Amino acid sequence: MLVSVIIPAYNEENTIRQVLETVQSLPLEVQIIVVNDGSTDNTFHILEELKADSELTVVQNKVNRGKGFAIRSGIQYVKGDIVVIQDADMELSPNDLVHLVEPLKIDGVQVVYGSRFLKGRGNASLHNYIANRILAFYTNLLYGCKITDESTGYKIFTTELIKELNLTCEGFEFCPEVTAKILRAGHNIHEVAVSYFPRTKKEGKKLRFWSDGIFAAWTLLKYRFISKKQIFIDK
Repeated sequence: MLVSVIIPAYNEENTIRQVLETVQSLPLEVQIIVVNDGSTDNTFHILEELKADSELTVVQNKVNRGKGFAIRSGIQYVKGDIVVIQDADMELSPNDLVHLVEPLKIDGVQVVYGSRFLKGRGNASLHNYIANRILAFYTNLLYGCKITDESTGYKIFTTELIKELNLTCEGFEFCPEVTAKILRAGHNIHEVAVSYFPRTKKEGKKLRFWSDGIFAAWTLLKYRFISKKQIFIDK
């Protein structure tokens, strides 16, 4: 089973090397696709160096378009049976991937989310935990599901499913858009607990909890009522 790992990266010179080395060391057959989304630090040069010494697929976007656009760019290069979204910041440990892909071996499971809150608050700050629990509750209310972490950076799909979805996201709205369209398509989201090591804004964190959370809530609401024909790419 080939696992295609898409890693969107924007100004992650401090962690990108560690992320890649950890993913490469996993006891999995992996295809690694890194999308450098217009980084202005040394990320570009690190990726060019690593690409010369390993089988990396590196997509270099000249300007920063956002996480959603980077992921959509990476999907075009997928060769594996499973697609993993892996952040480049080490907040979520790549070592958890081994356990995250296991449920996809079960018939009928096509989506797995790595939940930071399946076993409680963990290392999350109180305001981070509260914001994410509110968003998860809102998602469950809208879609009749039972998930604990809608905005997790760890989202895993069968390649067949993710390539069928009509994704239009540019930025962090990738998470609520893909969640909404998966649930509207009738798929269940299987959750697996993952470790979480949050960083601060000074350390490079880009997500803004409350403003991005409000936009996520609006995105979830918007896609709750679209036609099912808009969920999938026309063939």
